[in-house]
Amino acid sequence: MKDTHDLPYEHTPHDVTVTRRDYVDGELFPWHTHGRGQFAYAACGVITVETEAGNWAVPPLRAIWVPADMGHAMQMRGPVTMLNSYISPTAAQRVGLPTYCQVFGVSTLLQQLLEKAVDVPLRYEQDGRESFLMGLLLHEIAVMPALSLNAPLPSEPRLAYACNAFLAAPSLEMSIDDMAKLAAMSRRTFTRLFRMHTGISFIEWRQQACLLAAVVRLGNGQSITRVAMELGYSSSSAFTSAFKSVLGEVPSRYFQRR
Repeated sequence: MKDTHDLPYEHTPHDVTVTRRDYVDGELFPWHTHGRGQFAYAACGVITVETEAGNWAVPPLRAIWVPADMGHAMQMRGPVTMLNSYISPTAAQRVGLPTYCQVFGVSTLLQQLLEKAVDVPLRYEQDGRESFLMGLLLHEIAVMPALSLNAPLPSEPRLAYACNAFLAAPSLEMSIDDMAKLAAMSRRTFTRLFRMHTGISFIEWRQQACLLAAVVRLGNGQSITRVAMELGYSSSSAFTSAFKSVLGEVPSRYFQRR
């Protein structure tokens, strides 16, 4: 696992610092850690993140929080512009950021703060304008709404095998009985252990995993109809409704604007 603790942003005396970088399609950061928490905002493009606990998809104009010292891999799904806020563990704890990965919505105010913060140097006056800007940025990050764009992976080996098989070919047509068979369990045992190890039912997990896959495919330019059909939605309208319930807009409008 690559350790990034020696990078310049790790040693700033301030609570938060922001960087900006453009990436090409498919660029991959293999398993690594940061000494600071990472709030990765996709100004354009789609990002996928993998940890031992699960998989996440980050659509355009959304962000993912990765706590300090959490191992993760990150890949760009199309050209990506990413604005990263690196937050000290003490500051993250002070404002109540979670100790687990989470995709978040990003307000218009936070977008503008991130764009301004990119120009703030690693070292700045503690009581100057830049300090207040970064303080507001940190507090705005802390109040962003969480989004269900993840598929938690159970630690139980049989469940993990079945879940990884599903993620390789996600479909709403995969039933509880199908998954129980993959896991070599009875239906009752599967449903009980699945909720115990993921915190949600398989039906909820299946919906989230399919939406995660949909975000990546739409971000790569596939049509709404094709994505809906390939993922097993009963219709394009059913898929559109599920997408809007999480991201607040229908997919055609969401990706057109971005």
